[in-house]
Amino acid sequence: MELSEIRTKIDAVDDQLLQLFLERMSLAEDVAAYKNEHHLPILNKERERAVLAKVTERSGEKERYAYHLFSTLFELARSRQAELIASPTKVAAKVKASLAAGSEIFPQTGLVACQGVEGANSQVACDRLLPRGNVVYVKTFEAVVSAVESGFCKFGVLPIENSSNGSVRAVYELLQEHNLSIVRSTRLCIRHELLALPGVKMSDITEIYSHEQAIGQCSKFLNGLTGIRVIPCDNTAVAAKMVAESGNRHAAAISSHPCAALYGLECIDDHIQNSDNNYTRFICVTKDPAIYAGANRISLIIAFENRPGALYELLSKLAALDINLTKLESCPVAGSDFEFIFFLELDASVQDPSVLAMLEEMERSCAQFQFLGNYAEI
Repeated sequence: MELSEIRTKIDAVDDQLLQLFLERMSLAEDVAAYKNEHHLPILNKERERAVLAKVTERSGEKERYAYHLFSTLFELARSRQAELIASPTKVAAKVKASLAAGSEIFPQTGLVACQGVEGANSQVACDRLLPRGNVVYVKTFEAVVSAVESGFCKFGVLPIENSSNGSVRAVYELLQEHNLSIVRSTRLCIRHELLALPGVKMSDITEIYSHEQAIGQCSKFLNGLTGIRVIPCDNTAVAAKMVAESGNRHAAAISSHPCAALYGLECIDDHIQNSDNNYTRFICVTKDPAIYAGANRISLIIAFENRPGALYELLSKLAALDINLTKLESCPVAGSDFEFIFFLELDASVQDPSVLAMLEEMERSCAQFQFLGNYAEI
């Protein structure tokens, strides 16, 4: 048989498949109407498992492919049912309130809490996120959250992820524990330098101060040193300020070039970080949820039952709606009914009804579900 003949037959089969698929989706809508009327859950795992068992039994050597085909059909049918079922969810209520509170233009002013001191990377992020904002400096990430939660500051800026050193787990833990919303984010290129008092040489240094994230991002350089103590502190700018004010000619700080000028220090070495492609993402958080125009990124924290196929079911929901997953990271949870939680970021908008329906379905099916926000990254 010629290839053209084979393709003609495939086209005929595809036409039949499309008609059968549309008929199946129409029946799924009838199922949704029945479930809605009788207050039944969308997911019927027992029924799906029975169908998959029958499919694999009848598919011979192609059972693996048949299994995935029908699994995808189930996901598509459930996604459509989720759009049609009128069952109240927390995420739908939060999204509605967020959209009502947002506006076409993101605020350019406001009181914003920032961890560190003048010259900190967080301060640079503040200036980018809120160009005319009034920055309030605090000592810790917890203090940033407290300032926002108490209403003292409308906004807070926190580092959440670094390209070299991974997620800032302390910030994710705070997002889990406190009901804050992400309303915007930005990405900064980070350049670390070794700074000391004027005239100090590398051979004079016995101790180096910096933030733990910066220490991790310069680990190769630091591991090559001998006889020098590396001491974590609150912030890279705090480290520079402390070295400048101490007058200690045996101390140095891993900080930024602007901090050298700001605190009267000199650069001893400007090639100390593990990678030149070193970026840190910062998020802007608020107490009251809001979604502004142009929001195209969604952040979630979820947990589900620890069983085979659970993660696949989650990913297949995204694949069925053609949603790009930009972050998926697991974190072990001690003393919990589930062993891992997952941090997710999606390229999507809740303005799309199918996306909101998917989030509602995830809330219903996950042991833990937190919608952190839908926002734009600048």
